[in-house]
Amino acid sequence: IVSPSGGSIGIGFSVPSKTASAVVAQLKEFGETRRGWLGVRIQGVTDDIAESMGLKEPKGALVAGITEGGPADKSGIQAGDVIIRFDGREVPNVRELPRMVADTPISKKVPVVVLRKGKEVTVEVSLGRLEEGEKLAANEKGGKSDVGKAAPVVSKVAGLTLSPLDATLRTKFKIKDTVAKGLVVTEVEPGSAAAEKRIVPGDTILEVGQEEVKSVDDVGKRLEAIKKDGRKRALLLIAGAEGEMRFVTLGVE
Repeated sequence: IVSPSGGSIGIGFSVPSKTASAVVAQLKEFGETRRGWLGVRIQGVTDDIAESMGLKEPKGALVAGITEGGPADKSGIQAGDVIIRFDGREVPNVRELPRMVADTPISKKVPVVVLRKGKEVTVEVSLGRLEEGEKLAANEKGGKSDVGKAAPVVSKVAGLTLSPLDATLRTKFKIKDTVAKGLVVTEVEPGSAAAEKRIVPGDTILEVGQEEVKSVDDVGKRLEAIKKDGRKRALLLIAGAEGEMRFVTLGVE
């Protein structure tokens, strides 16, 4: 333990011997580390998210985004998939998946089992190299918005004031080009469920209940359909102004 004073409070850190030996072997063979890369942005499956997706229990890693041109993209993994098994091993939570992937040799073809709309789907992924993937993710660019210049339709749904993405809203909220379409949140009602979920003006709603929404009416219809199915929460895929995507749940009662 490094300490300016020479003393410590007894807290130490260790590296598992299995991890250390693998790194040493790579350094001997290649002169550098080579870690596996899947090309997904993931988040944890909370109780609310599990309920909104009809899952029996909160487990696995929820795919919030895909790096264009990465291994997951090429294999057909989609945003909204929940990765539950990787290379034959269970994925108990979101923390374990990055370790599993990083410890897997690059170019190895591995089976990945995902939950997609309530069904298990197996895809085969040829892993890339993490160090190269980080460069690709940093340079990732999206297309220009294909939203027309028609007068925007503004409506309120579940405490949110929404309007289709256009050039004016893109400029106003400094929304990056990586967000190509969707419904922009222009206002959030104080004290609403949406406000509690930290949805803010400038966020863009892409999906509701794992279905793409193209109009304000689509949002209302999807929320009503989810309510009729007996679910208490709807799963929303939201892109922030910077382009980062995340899933949040919203009550439909």
